[in-house]
Amino acid sequence: MNKSAFLFPGQGSQAVGMGKSFVEHAPEAARMLEAASEALKIDMAHLLFEPNDLLEQTRYTQPAILLVSMMAYRLFHEKVGDAPAFALGHSLGEFSALAAVGAIDWLEAVKLVHLRGKLMQQACEGVEAGMMVVLGLADEDVEAICQEARDEGKKVWPANYNAEGQIVVAGLKPDLQSLEGRFKASGAKRAMLLKMSVASHCPLLQSAVEPLQEALEKVLGDRFDAPVISNVTAKAYNTKAEALELLGRQLVSPVRYKQSIAGNDDLVERYIEFGHGGVLKGLNRRATKKPTLVVSDYDSLSAVLETVAGEG
Repeated sequence: MNKSAFLFPGQGSQAVGMGKSFVEHAPEAARMLEAASEALKIDMAHLLFEPNDLLEQTRYTQPAILLVSMMAYRLFHEKVGDAPAFALGHSLGEFSALAAVGAIDWLEAVKLVHLRGKLMQQACEGVEAGMMVVLGLADEDVEAICQEARDEGKKVWPANYNAEGQIVVAGLKPDLQSLEGRFKASGAKRAMLLKMSVASHCPLLQSAVEPLQEALEKVLGDRFDAPVISNVTAKAYNTKAEALELLGRQLVSPVRYKQSIAGNDDLVERYIEFGHGGVLKGLNRRATKKPTLVVSDYDSLSAVLETVAGEG
């Protein structure tokens, strides 16, 4: 596995039904579901498997996504066991990556991202926070428009550098909506508000940084079975001190996902994504020529294990 990178998705990958086949086929996944439900005092089976309004609320979305990612990873790890060249998560997924490399217990990570979601929601209370995806514009064009808008007193910032021609902007919804015409006039193919009630990875979340770091201090360890790539710097880290600093900054800094792939692609021969949706596989199609395998349900787990065994 030292020629593989392990990937973990963030918000936007959630869907009702995710994780169900793991729970139905693997006793370990069923135990994880029960443990998470007990730890959070939330019926995770209802949250994951039955139609509900909670799954789109960030305080519930985050632990749900992390739990399913860790089911996928732990079932894979049971059979394979080797550490990756590095682990990389998108936003919330960086916490899944930390759990995968042993820096934090997976159940502590579930509780931590539940808190993270609460803190993010609290930071955005009383303001119309949101996020907008901009397609077809160069990074520097989006950055220039956002800077021009901030000079006018608007609150908008680049938040996710996902792929070439795909960047997400965060800020106040009225300010984001006011820029739709500017983005399109500059050549954007699309500028669309996302179904988000928080503005991730921008200064609007500053009030969440200190309480998150305090919680991190209590649960992070200094054991890293493999390095984790920081969303903030697109570079590897492998100590608790670095994690504390970088994960605090991550709340208010843009996610540099495409830069993370570009800067570390030479280290690996393939990527394996753990979690529902294959979102990162989709981004990787525009970032690397190397294959991305996806463990999203029990059937895909079996297929990926077969592929890995065949290559071994």
